Amino acid sequence: MDTFGDWYGDNQSVSFTTLAPGEANKSCRFNEEFKYILLPVSYSLVFVLGLLLNSVALWLFVFRMRPWNTNTVYMFHLALSDTLYVLSLPTLIYYYGNRSHWPFGTVTCKVVRFLFYANLYCSILFLTCISVHRYLGICHPIRTLASVKPRHAHMVCGLVWVAVTACLIPNIMFVTTSLRDNDTLCHDTTRPEDFVQYVHYCSAVMVLLFGIPFLVIMLCYCLMARKLCRPGRGLSSSQRAAPSRAKSIKLIVVVLVVFAVCFVPFHITRTLYYTYRVLDAQCAVLNIVNFTYKITRPLASVNSCIDPILYFLAGDHYRSKLVAAVSRRRPAANRSGGYHPQCPTASKDIALCHTNPNAKGIMEAES
Repeated sequence: MDTFGDWYGDNQSVSFTTLAPGEANKSCRFNEEFKYILLPVSYSLVFVLGLLLNSVALWLFVFRMRPWNTNTVYMFHLALSDTLYVLSLPTLIYYYGNRSHWPFGTVTCKVVRFLFYANLYCSILFLTCISVHRYLGICHPIRTLASVKPRHAHMVCGLVWVAVTACLIPNIMFVTTSLRDNDTLCHDTTRPEDFVQYVHYCSAVMVLLFGIPFLVIMLCYCLMARKLCRPGRGLSSSQRAAPSRAKSIKLIVVVLVVFAVCFVPFHITRTLYYTYRVLDAQCAVLNIVNFTYKITRPLASVNSCIDPILYFLAGDHYRSKLVAAVSRRRPAANRSGGYHPQCPTASKDIALCHTNPNAKGIMEAES
């Protein structure tokens, strides 16, 4: 994360220099010492927790939950996006821990900054897909079962990856490195002379990849809440069941928490930060906005740790598969080494149970 002074001198005593139309803040100085503690610590926590939780999620999706349903497809791509991002965090941990010195080259700087925004907007769009799918399942169940298949979800996820990548190609061109004394800086914006154009570009991307999806999610959840609050009207028996309603409510809560904690504060403070820089606001205002923006930046990364909670609370069969994997449950036959026929136990079940006395010997011979 860069400020005006990152281009010109020591962050502990920074002069704001030329930015856009005016030059009102040449003498504005502020201290950014806090970010050399905040960012390495926060990124380290996100890296450890995010890598652990998302690695477990990917393992479950790939090896324990096939064949996938539509919801699982969206969650797999969300976990993949989070994993790719957290793998880039060690470079940023080193960068800010080493007081803004970037030894990894310009290409790596562009890739790391790209992965942050790719994860940010892929996460928003995949959460939107999950929310729309759950809305269709609650409000239009018959049509959804008949027309929405996992292959359609794969196509939608492919379009999400392509759309986000296409929107972020200009960001790759804008982001660059620069020299400051003996240090190399990796900027997350662009050169001062290109900053106004960069703000216009970021505003368009924000509306397209954050504003519109957020409105879609809020609309879906309002319609879902109205439907769930009137369970006797138009809901099937399975939808009226407590587990189904609880899963839908948990999905709403978790997604809203992700937006409230991670996405909304970041976009608000970033917009204010960019706007006040362009407008050459007073130095005291710039100090406050700069500080709040730097705090919300790591919050935007926390979504990589919160998303796995969504899989656990609202994912189809995710919790049961995770519990089974952790407890390492085995069938009774494997535990005892013997043969135990499965016989009906309930009084309402009628069936014949035949015990083969040679079964154990056969199994032992085959093993």
